[in-house]
Amino acid sequence: MLGQTVIVVGNAVGYGSSISRGVLSAVKRDITIDNVEYKDLVQTDAAINPGNSGGPVIDLSARLVGISSAKMAFTPQGIPTQGLGFAIPAEVVRDSVAQFKKVAQKQSGSKKQPAPNETSAAERLFGMQLQDLTEELTDALGYARGHGVLVTAVEPDSPADQAGLERGLVIYRLGQSEVNSVKEMEDLLRRARSGTSVELAVGVIRSSGQAQRVQTVTLAAR
Repeated sequence: MLGQTVIVVGNAVGYGSSISRGVLSAVKRDITIDNVEYKDLVQTDAAINPGNSGGPVIDLSARLVGISSAKMAFTPQGIPTQGLGFAIPAEVVRDSVAQFKKVAQKQSGSKKQPAPNETSAAERLFGMQLQDLTEELTDALGYARGHGVLVTAVEPDSPADQAGLERGLVIYRLGQSEVNSVKEMEDLLRRARSGTSVELAVGVIRSSGQAQRVQTVTLAAR
């Protein structure tokens, strides 16, 4: 409601937690600051300074009115102004959060997330970290699509390191089984124990079909 008291909460100019008080001056404001356009903002005369951006603007019942976004210190013509602070409306923030949650839920549903502090078998037994080769990553690296999993890190003095594996190489086969995802690799390593030996076909196959350093190496689980 226009004229209601609002409070801006933040860390103004880095001095620590602080608040400023004003009123809700206007709604649905479209402004341009430093050639950046902002639309449908709420306006307040409460002081908004560097360090307040991203902080809440609330009413006296602690209900969210908006998120501090911008302050107009000068008009486009260079005339100094006072009491022109702007915030993203609360309903826009809530809608955005709801959309973010939907995306996060969809992603978590399509790919199993490891439990906190859970270590993959590849890392625990052989000291290597792996990543799926997505089409975007494959094209960026110039590798052949749809083949293998990427080695992204190798622990020093680990079985993988001792076998000559290094970051950027691709594992194409474990034993007699081709692997094209980290999940497939982990499924094959599920029963491996300390002392278990595995054979890996490792190297790089370029998108042109040219093979480089593709070889079979044997790793003993630690």
